[in-house]
Amino acid sequence: MNVYWLEQTEADVPAENDWLSASEQARLDVLRFPKRRADWRLGRWTAKRALAAYQGFPSDPHVLARIEVRPALSGAPEAFFANRPAPITISLSHRAGIAMCAVARAGVRLGCDLEAVEPRSDAFVADYFTGEEQELVARVSSADRSRILALLWSAKESALKALHEGLRLDTRCVVVNRYGGSYDLNGWSRLHVLYTGQHGFHGWWRHGNGMLRTLVADPTPDPPLRLQAPVYSLDHMASCA
Repeated sequence: MNVYWLEQTEADVPAENDWLSASEQARLDVLRFPKRRADWRLGRWTAKRALAAYQGFPSDPHVLARIEVRPALSGAPEAFFANRPAPITISLSHRAGIAMCAVARAGVRLGCDLEAVEPRSDAFVADYFTGEEQELVARVSSADRSRILALLWSAKESALKALHEGLRLDTRCVVVNRYGGSYDLNGWSRLHVLYTGQHGFHGWWRHGNGMLRTLVADPTPDPPLRLQAPVYSLDHMASCA
């Protein structure tokens, strides 16, 4: 099964807001704190660009303003085109001025996560990881500890998003029980996450530029394919209706 991904940075986001819908602009207007506004704009920009690329739409403000990402009752993002639900599943993550959006067909359980590879405390490990995972962390070299912790945490986050639960669930109910060291041609390695010891999610992880990316899905996904977003144009007039 094909899954797709796109990353964008804060530097990619236009200064103007004409690519937002009226309701999105209203949402932005109530966000008071600059970091919250920047993160929200980055997430929406990345999702809209990914959805436009996935559907083959041109990337201009008139089209992007007709693409919306709205929270479901669970909080999971849902895609709308021209105010109608789109037959697409998406997942979003952002960290440190970078955002990632994963896209798949409707009906797929999908989650993605983006984490910085950085030191984490022993208290963090004790609070959020199972005994088996803690033993794994204890065995790795100090040079690899931050990367493995980022991988384990990110894989848990991706699985919890695929379950539409997020951090409402105890992170120890999802266990990263297998990850691979060999890379696919496009830079992803396999991983597997178990939920309550029964249901499993297959997925992929990738490390680069200090960031750890994970993506899980059900049905089992093929290696993620990077979306090629067209050049953003202020002049091109188009419709995605």
